[in-house]
Amino acid sequence: MSLLSINWAALGSTTLFVLLWSSGAIFSKWGLHYASPFAFLMLRFVLAASVLLLLGWRARQWRPQPGTRGRVAMAGALLIGSYSVCYFLALDQGITPGVLATVLGAQPVLTLALLERRFQPVRLLGLLLAIAGLVLVVWQSITQAHFSLAGILFALGALLSMTAGAILQKGISQSPLQVLPLQYGLSLLLCLLISPLQPLTLQWDWGFVIPWVWLGLVISVCAQLLLYRLIRQGNLVNVTSLFYLVPVITALMDYLFLGNLLPWSAMAGMVAILLGVMLVYRA
Repeated sequence: MSLLSINWAALGSTTLFVLLWSSGAIFSKWGLHYASPFAFLMLRFVLAASVLLLLGWRARQWRPQPGTRGRVAMAGALLIGSYSVCYFLALDQGITPGVLATVLGAQPVLTLALLERRFQPVRLLGLLLAIAGLVLVVWQSITQAHFSLAGILFALGALLSMTAGAILQKGISQSPLQVLPLQYGLSLLLCLLISPLQPLTLQWDWGFVIPWVWLGLVISVCAQLLLYRLIRQGNLVNVTSLFYLVPVITALMDYLFLGNLLPWSAMAGMVAILLGVMLVYRA
């Protein structure tokens, strides 16, 4: 009975994380109509860091353990700060969300190559099948994209930042509440250093407030806590392969909430992604 309850708990955490993380693109698209990317990003980090600091202080776990703060800071600077900055700058340089999603889809394969020298062919097949499905999902966006060298470099920077940050975070066994306040504080500092080079505009309206609160609390606090829990307790390749499911759920939300119908190629890609992730977890 206890094993069954543990499996259901793991399935519930995984499902909730994928659903929450997938909603981020919908709310980001909404909020960016009312604020420039860096203004949105900085206010999101302010809200997330404040709430996490309060939660950590109440639990008396708001600082990393002595001797680990350097690793915690580096993991947060890469996984949260550098990844977010590169992601938004890639979009600002003309890289479409579909192309960016395809580049970031290489993360599980890159993680597998870096961490597991011996791996099952079925597992690699599942990852490659998921990448192929991801390309089909975003194919229309890829064919209509106009690439720039700066945009490609920022996209690759987001990929490398998230991969290296996740590997560093995997070696941290502390509670997420002990590490996230410092990590979000450093990410906010990084944005503040870059902000003089970026346009900062903001229209204080419900169209901004609702996405800001959702991204600052639901994504940056709830979903991030779930992600760190999954990284700490699970296999890193398996955890990162969950991001293949994000475009699938986001596309379904886009259809359900915004009425944007999916082409047949995207539907076929979703099936390929689901089959690929199933192979990864089965292996």
